[in-house]
Amino acid sequence: MTPKAKQPTKPEAAHPNGDPQLAPPSHEQGQLPDPVPEHPLLSGKREIGRGRFSIVLDAGPERVFKIVTHPDEYLYYTADDRPQGPHFPIVHAYHGIIGRSSLGYPMHLFEMEKLYPLPEQSPAGQLARRLAAVYWEMCKQWGELSRKMGAIALQQMVQTQPPFDKTLTEALDALARFIEQYRLLPDLIAQDNLMMRKDGTLVFSDPLVLEE
Repeated sequence: MTPKAKQPTKPEAAHPNGDPQLAPPSHEQGQLPDPVPEHPLLSGKREIGRGRFSIVLDAGPERVFKIVTHPDEYLYYTADDRPQGPHFPIVHAYHGIIGRSSLGYPMHLFEMEKLYPLPEQSPAGQLARRLAAVYWEMCKQWGELSRKMGAIALQQMVQTQPPFDKTLTEALDALARFIEQYRLLPDLIAQDNLMMRKDGTLVFSDPLVLEE
């Protein structure tokens, strides 16, 4: 949830979000323009990250406040059947709606664990690149399906027993089932979507394509 280190650019091909002209996106598509809403929990807190649909502020040792404006990301953090386990972000508390963004969506405030960028040569960074490579190769097999290809590739990764340990395979299965249940668009490639804990555990921080 803090700013991420850049990852190598992938080959050009249709991306799982359905855009036929883009390789995996850099997410440098603008940032949420809204100021941080006034709220007692956020008073004096330092902003440490900002994306198209979210703002992250420091909340002390190993925690952040995250303002979420996209309904898919809100669902990922709040659904009763949301995927959980060592490879998914820990939500410590949900503090409700604290405003409305210029995009028209409510601004939801979460208190979450602090996650870190993936150092390129770290075990987590190498695992993330291997995961993205397997996912991307399977996406290209289903490129003609455009928007659906990411979800199908994720299902295929689980069914074909990818070369990952049991815990990560179970996490992929949980994510695939969640995405199928709610008709979401997965993305395991963009640099903002995979991070790690301080102990080096790979975490699916935001494994979704978020669109306006």
